[in-house]
Amino acid sequence: MESIGFIQWCLDHLNYWTITLLMAIESSVIPLPSELIVPPAAYKAAAGELSIYLVVFFSTIGAVIGSVINYFLAMFIGRPIVYRFANSRFGHMLLIDETGIKKTEAFFDKNGAISIFTGRLIPAVRHLISIPAGLSRMYLPKFILYTTLGAGIWNIILASIGYYLESVVPRDKLMSKVTEYSSHLSYVFIVCGILVFGYVLYKSISKRS
Repeated sequence: MESIGFIQWCLDHLNYWTITLLMAIESSVIPLPSELIVPPAAYKAAAGELSIYLVVFFSTIGAVIGSVINYFLAMFIGRPIVYRFANSRFGHMLLIDETGIKKTEAFFDKNGAISIFTGRLIPAVRHLISIPAGLSRMYLPKFILYTTLGAGIWNIILASIGYYLESVVPRDKLMSKVTEYSSHLSYVFIVCGILVFGYVLYKSISKRS
């Protein structure tokens, strides 16, 4: 309960520091949707309280920090402990289970490095995709690059939604609208991810031929 109170305090006092911290938490194993962080911060930016560019910058920095922490944790503790944690009561409290980890690993194994980019845009995969990257000891600079690109695009979209809604939606209706928009966008990104993977696969087969 204390941790929930701390997160709520951060949301009530959004600034560049709390945006970075909350986005780092969002990219870890703790289920804290970025939709709760970036759009309200962008909403404040539209009202002149923050800079929209710095909102995107620090939210992306936070996402990268959280992802790198997950990457190194997975790399050092190894697959058996990762799965033991996923099957533990605490793991289930964080909405993590063995099935979710297996699906994320399968997604990573099937799509390779590009899955780090596309995975940042897909719900339920976004906050777990760094785990198989760490388990496979993916080249760190490449991991950071793809994470930054994927998180940056997602944060730009969320920030654009929050910035736009400031002029048309009262503050108390903000989250319902953001949730509605982001759910539709998630399906679009899933399709885009499939298309990107198909293109990469096609180019790979063409080179071999």
